[in-house]
Amino acid sequence: MKMKNKTRNIVTILFFLIGTTFFYGQNNDWEKIKSLKVAFFTEQLELSSDEAKGFWPVYDDFEKELHKLYDDRRELKKKYNYNNLSEKDSKHLLETYLEFEKQKVEITKKHYAKISKVLSYRKTYKLARLEEDFKRRLIREYRNKHKKGKQ
Repeated sequence: MKMKNKTRNIVTILFFLIGTTFFYGQNNDWEKIKSLKVAFFTEQLELSSDEAKGFWPVYDDFEKELHKLYDDRRELKKKYNYNNLSEKDSKHLLETYLEFEKQKVEITKKHYAKISKVLSYRKTYKLARLEEDFKRRLIREYRNKHKKGKQ
């Protein structure tokens, strides 16, 4: 049990050191974020090597599908001037937004079903919580960096 705690502490420290390096280093370095995410999820989910081999390809497909959806949404948003939307355009954008949210839920459900075949339901549910936790930690690091830069 002590070994798990030491490993957890080392990974947590590593996470914040790499996170700090990321935010003080090059911007938009998605590979560093991905590395942080892999380390954080692997440690927090306590993935065995067999679980990791099954989990990461499914999770990577999940992320690719979500990124495609977000990219498509960004492209649509570029076509409109949000300061001067007509009622017709506003209606279209609202309907598109709701469809986007629906697709996001469907993608998530599909991939979580696949993940739950590789991991236990307990770990699959924990993954959902960890995704939000990971985002909050990145945002906190980003804010801390900018607070220090403004002082």
